[in-house]
Amino acid sequence: MSVELQLLGKAIKRAQYRHHRQLDLRLAPLGTTLVQWDALRAIERQPGASAHDLAVATFQSDQAFGTLANRLLAQQLIERRSGQGRRIEHRLTPAGKALLEAAHPLADEMLADSFAGLTEQECATLLALLLRVGEPDPD
Repeated sequence: MSVELQLLGKAIKRAQYRHHRQLDLRLAPLGTTLVQWDALRAIERQPGASAHDLAVATFQSDQAFGTLANRLLAQQLIERRSGQGRRIEHRLTPAGKALLEAAHPLADEMLADSFAGLTEQECATLLALLLRVGEPDPD
């Protein structure tokens, strides 16, 4: 392969880092962070999910997600309920839903700015390629 794979990996990481910094800056006036927004988004997509499932969805360890969930609970953005067995289920509160409604347009605007130099077809190709690279290894 003639492409330097370490350079490719670094370019992906640089774009991700830039996105994270920009999202944190844009979300700060709402009193939230990228990590908190991502957790709320995961809970919105999977209401009633366990902490483990949400940790996987947000690329965190179970312990890190538990700490984050405690902060979101203290801010009254989520609620926890007992589920089946020892399972604790997570749901958004009205305040959590309102925060997401305010945050989504900010994230969409930042991402639109970031990808403005690409055509719609290039964005579609990039998405398809990254999804293919990100697929788990077959067992």
